[in-house]
Amino acid sequence: MTQDPREAGPRPPYPGDQQQPRPGLTTKMTPRPDHGEVSYVGKGLLVGQAALITGGDSGIGRAVAIAYAREGADVAISYLDVEQKDAEDTKAWVEKAGRRCLLLPGDIRDEAHCRSLVACTVEAFGRLDILVNNAAAQVVNDGLDDLKAPDIEGSFRANVFAMYYLTQAAVPHMKPGAAIVNSTSVQAKVADPSMLIYAATKGAIASLTIGLSNLLAPKGIRVNCVAPGPVWTPIQPIVKDPEQIAQLGAQTPLGRAGQPAELAPAYVLLASREGSYMSGALVPVTGGMPML
Repeated sequence: MTQDPREAGPRPPYPGDQQQPRPGLTTKMTPRPDHGEVSYVGKGLLVGQAALITGGDSGIGRAVAIAYAREGADVAISYLDVEQKDAEDTKAWVEKAGRRCLLLPGDIRDEAHCRSLVACTVEAFGRLDILVNNAAAQVVNDGLDDLKAPDIEGSFRANVFAMYYLTQAAVPHMKPGAAIVNSTSVQAKVADPSMLIYAATKGAIASLTIGLSNLLAPKGIRVNCVAPGPVWTPIQPIVKDPEQIAQLGAQTPLGRAGQPAELAPAYVLLASREGSYMSGALVPVTGGMPML
């Protein structure tokens, strides 16, 4: 039976008074995000492959880790040390699918750590077929003067520099047929004035994706990106006030926030043989919000 997409996840208003300090934890969110723990059914699209997912402890990253594992891939996930509990929960779901899960805590704003993530993944699994650059930092602003140098530099280091360092380290280990999937955002085009730096980093990711796809196509490596709209992940109660949280996604044509599980199929498509003729693409998963 088909499902009304307006009712495929919880609709606003959501409980508004649930702010969290950075980096935010899944366990403190109400309602709990759906990562596909019950619903995602694999089709064997990634059997025998190995994936590294940044920000794989929660949110979209956790949903992708669960989906990849059920498609047959071993999964390494990176995350901040304070997100250990969420990471262990993700690992349990990956292992329940019968796949190996490597936990790699640390800060991707550090170039050496980015390169270590790739080295550890290859050492553990003997290969690297899929890199998902998903982890991101988000800062918000009321005006131009709100943004300080550490906010700007930290956001670009986490969202853009890390993507470059990880890709640079991963490509020598990748064979033809490998895939890189980056997380950009609807903000790359919408550019909400309260997300000035976040939107700039996501625009950079979209452009870098196209450039890398052209650069790596001769090696048989595809590079694409997914552009989420408002999604019910721990980043939301970090940066939004109670009123914004309560109405998250209400402005979309579908009238609600997306659930992480609704993003995972796009990441599977772009990593698998099903997307073999897709490179340099930006795939919007935005609840109907246009990306012009």
